[in-house]
Amino acid sequence: MRFIQLSLLIIISLTVPCRGGDWPQIMGPSRNGHAAESESLAAVWPAGGPSVKWQRAVGSGFAGVAVFQNVAILFHRLEDQEIVEALQADTGEVIWKHQSPVSYTGSYNPNDGPIAVPLIYNNHVYVHGITGHLQCLDFKTGKQIWSRQTHKDFHVGEGFFGVGSTPIIIDDKLLVNVGSKRQNAGIVAFSLDQGRTIWTSLSDDASYSSPISVFLNGRFYALFITRLHLVGVDPENGDILFQFPFGKRGATVNGANPVQVGRNIFATASYGVGGFWGIVEDTSTSELWRSQKPMSSQYTTPIEYDGALIGVDGRQDIGPSSLICFDPNEQKVLWSQENYGYATLIEADGKLLILKTDGTLVMATASKEEYKELGRAQVLNTTTRALPALSNGLLFIRDTKALKCLDLNKPVQPPASSDNSSSN
Repeated sequence: MRFIQLSLLIIISLTVPCRGGDWPQIMGPSRNGHAAESESLAAVWPAGGPSVKWQRAVGSGFAGVAVFQNVAILFHRLEDQEIVEALQADTGEVIWKHQSPVSYTGSYNPNDGPIAVPLIYNNHVYVHGITGHLQCLDFKTGKQIWSRQTHKDFHVGEGFFGVGSTPIIIDDKLLVNVGSKRQNAGIVAFSLDQGRTIWTSLSDDASYSSPISVFLNGRFYALFITRLHLVGVDPENGDILFQFPFGKRGATVNGANPVQVGRNIFATASYGVGGFWGIVEDTSTSELWRSQKPMSSQYTTPIEYDGALIGVDGRQDIGPSSLICFDPNEQKVLWSQENYGYATLIEADGKLLILKTDGTLVMATASKEEYKELGRAQVLNTTTRALPALSNGLLFIRDTKALKCLDLNKPVQPPASSDNSSSN
C-alpha cells in the first residue's frame, strides 16, 4: 500500500478543499509531500531533461509556489516590495499582483525575500512575509482583506533568517508559529475573516518548520516544531496536549516539518539535535527514541512511504549529505546514497522528484527496497532552497533568479489509425 491506513486512525493533514492535481499549500494537498493520486508522470525524460513550458524572472526569496484551479501563487521580493502574484499556471500569464513595502536585510544569510509558502483556502490567499507581515488576499483579485504585523503586534525579534514558517488552517482558524516569548504567543490563532487574535499559546521562539494537522484518538492535534519544542496543540483553544524538548539554543534552527506515520510522529533537525520518534496513544504521548542517526536533516521534510521515511541526512552548508530510506521503528537504514548532496523532495505517481540545491532535478522510483534513478537534468542555474510544487503534471521550481514550469506529463499518445485500404 502507498500509505499506512489504520481502521482506528484517520490521517488528516489539513485537508484543504481542492481538485485533483491542486497543490494549495506547503508540501502539497495533505502537507505530507505526496501529490494527488490523479498525477500521471512520464516514466522517462528526453535527453535534455523535461521540457520547459514557460519561465520568468523572479526576485529574492525561497518561498515555493502554491497552485489551485490552474492558478499559481508566487511570493517574492523586488527591491523594497514583497510581491504576491497570481499566474496562469499553464502559461505564466499574470492575473493580478499585490505588493507591500518591506524593509529587511538578512544578518546571517544574504536572502532578504520571503521564505514561507503561500496558503490557498476558500478563495483566499494567506502569506506570511519575512518581517512577520501576515496578509489575507482575495484569490480572484488580489485585494487585501486584512493584515497583521505579527512581529510588532506580539513583540517578536527578527530571528536568524526572518520569518519562515508557513501557517496552517484548522477548524476555521489560521494557526501561526509567531514566536513571542514575552506575550505567551509562540503560537497564535487568528480568525480567517478579520485576522483578529482568537488565542495565544506557548512561550517559545518561532522555528522555520511548518505545522501539520492530524486526527488521532477522536480529536485533532496541531503539531508544531517551535524553536525548542515539539508540541501538540488543541486547535480549539490553544491548550498544550503534549510537549517534548526538541532543538538547541545558539546558532541553530529547526527547519523540517513534523511527519506522521500511523500513530507515530517523527521530527528531525541538524546541529546535534537528530531525530525524534514518538507515539500518540489513547491517554498519553511517549518518546520512543531520539538519536543522531539515521537522520539529522537541516531543513528537508522526509516523505513517508509504506511505513518508511525517505529524506536527507546532513546539512546543506557544511555537507556531506546523503539521501536515505530508513525504518523508523527499527532505526534501520534500508538504502542510502552517500554524498548525494542536499535536496528537497516530493512523491507523485510512484516516483520521487528530488530537487537538489545545485539546481539538479532527479526522478527516482519511490521504494523502500532500493534507490533506482530514472532521470536527471540540470534545471536551475543558481542555488535553490524553494520547495517544488506539482500540479496536473506541471512542476514549479524556482531559485532567486527564475521561476520555471516543467512539463512532466506522460506524452499524449495519438489515436491508433485505421487502415481502410483494400487490396485486390
